[in-house]
This record gives sequence, C-alpha cells and structure tokens, in this order.
Amino acid sequence: MQAVCCTAPNTFEVRTVPVPDAHGDQVLVKVSYCGICGSDRYISGGLLGELTKWPLILGHEVVGKVAKVGADVTEFSEGDRVVIDPLSRCNKCFFCRRGMPIQCTAMTGLGVTVSGGFSEYVTVPSSNVFKIHNITDEEATLIEPTACAIHAVDKLNLKVGSEVLILGSGPSGIMLSQICKVNGASKVVLASNKGMKMDMAKKVGAADEYFELDRNGPEEQWKTFKEANPYGFDAVVEATGSANVANDAINYVRRGGTLLLYSFYADGLVHWPPSKIFGDEIQIIGAFSQHCAFPRAVAYIDGGKVNVKGLVTHTYNHHQFQDAIDKLVSRDVMKIAVKP
Repeated sequence: MQAVCCTAPNTFEVRTVPVPDAHGDQVLVKVSYCGICGSDRYISGGLLGELTKWPLILGHEVVGKVAKVGADVTEFSEGDRVVIDPLSRCNKCFFCRRGMPIQCTAMTGLGVTVSGGFSEYVTVPSSNVFKIHNITDEEATLIEPTACAIHAVDKLNLKVGSEVLILGSGPSGIMLSQICKVNGASKVVLASNKGMKMDMAKKVGAADEYFELDRNGPEEQWKTFKEANPYGFDAVVEATGSANVANDAINYVRRGGTLLLYSFYADGLVHWPPSKIFGDEIQIIGAFSQHCAFPRAVAYIDGGKVNVKGLVTHTYNHHQFQDAIDKLVSRDVMKIAVKP
C-alpha cells in the first residue's frame, strides 16, 4: 500500500509499505479519509522530541471501512463504516493505576508513536473502533477533535447556566462552543478575528453570540467588550494557540471562574499576577487529548446534536500532502481531509 512517511522533521515522501494484517481482537480498516489538525504540524516539525521515531506515518483522525477482522472480533463486519480512537493506554503505569489514563507514560497513538492514517490501511484493536451511520466520511474526520473537546468540557465541570467565552474560531473553537451549548451553558460567546472561520462558525450555529475582531488594532473592541461584560465569564477557553492571547485571557475570567488552555503552544510565556489568581480564586487548567470520549463524540455528530456541515473545506491526496500541511496555517481554510 501507499503511505505518507515523515522521514525527518518537515520532510515527507510517499512510500510503498506492507499492508498490516488483523489478528485476534484487531480490525483492519481501509482508510477513506484522515483529517489534519494543528498537532500534525507540531508532530511533523519534530517538536515532540524523542517521542517521535522517524520514519513515521502521521495521521490520527481516521475514517474508513472495515476490511478484515481478527478471529476474536464479533461486533464488526467487513464493510462497516467506522472511525478510530487513535490512542491506547498501558493500564499499568504510575498514572494509569491511579485513574489518570490521559497521563499514561506508555501511551501509543496512531500517527504519533505508531503508524497512522495517512495510508491506505490501518490496524487497531477492536475496542478503538466505532461505527458511524448518518454523516459523510469527510464530516466524520471531525469526530476525533470533538472527542477532545468533550474531554475539555468535562474538565470545565460547567454548572447549569454558566456563561462561557471561547477564544478562537478554528475547528477546536467551533467544537468547544457547540459542546458547551448542549452541556449547561446559558450563554456561549465566540471571539475571533473576522474572516472565513468566523463566518463558518455562524453558519453552523456554534455560539449564542459572536465577537468579531479586527486583526489590526482590536484594543478598543476589547475595551468595549470588557465594559459590556464587567463580571467576566464563568469559564474562558483559550483555543488559538497564541501565548499572547492566553496571557490576556485571564482578564475575562469571572471571580471564582476557570481559565482553560486548549492548544499546542510551541513557544511563548504567560505572566499572570499571582494576586489576581489568589484574590479572585481563579482556576487555571489544561485539557489534553481525550479518554473514553469517542462514544459521546459519535453520538453528538452522528445524531446531529453537533453540526459539522461544511466544516471540511479542503481535501487533498497523499501526493499533495506537503500542500495540505502548508495550507493548514492559511486564514481561508477550516478543516482539511486527506484521502489515499
């Protein structure tokens, strides 16, 4: 089969590699699409250090059809349309044995530590496979990001009637906004620069209110926004990946509220006044990846509770992979899906 191999940081080539087989409780999935997200750019850039071993087939947002099942698999059949949870935990390490599987020190992940979905076939344990029915393969590439957003909202522990500010209108911001709307928030405000992404957020009804910013000199807009929301928000979610935005985000957190950091931050530092965190009793938390959130993500998207219509704006094939990675940072792209 053909697969996109990352042979060194930011270096890709299409290679012919063996088709994996399915044994025991494994399922062989013929890939129809694999989504790209910001973490793929982070991984391919070599920013995970020794965790990444070259060459590596990237890709963790995998959608496809069951091509073969192992002898011990009974719940799937050839032809089933499925998505894959890319992560597996060891259940033996220090953190797993303390009920913290997301912090597993021996975690494996498709496209991170083992061969992933920018290939024609992938083999995974049957416990990592979930059926889909009512959405297209392209749309199903949003299920993995939605699972991560569900984990983030779990960590927020929103009370009914909470008011939430989401910073960033990329796929993560749009998923987070929608999950908050159906999980207790009385008001969700999505703040982002004007442009295609904010237009798309409105189209899918991601938030209750939209705060559109001018890229050049938004200071007066933020001042007006602060005056209109003098008590801030119960929860503020920073989903832009900008350390500067994260640094300012605390100024919109209500007393007793929570600031959630939800992105890869390649560089930069934050400088929050300890007195504000102490005096206002602000919680600052992070949310990384997900665990056991895939069933809910499938239910939300396959059942239509979370709207992903039109969010996949660009598709590429394996031989166009470098173009897809380059496009990822563009202002006129929402979600990218790659097909074999």
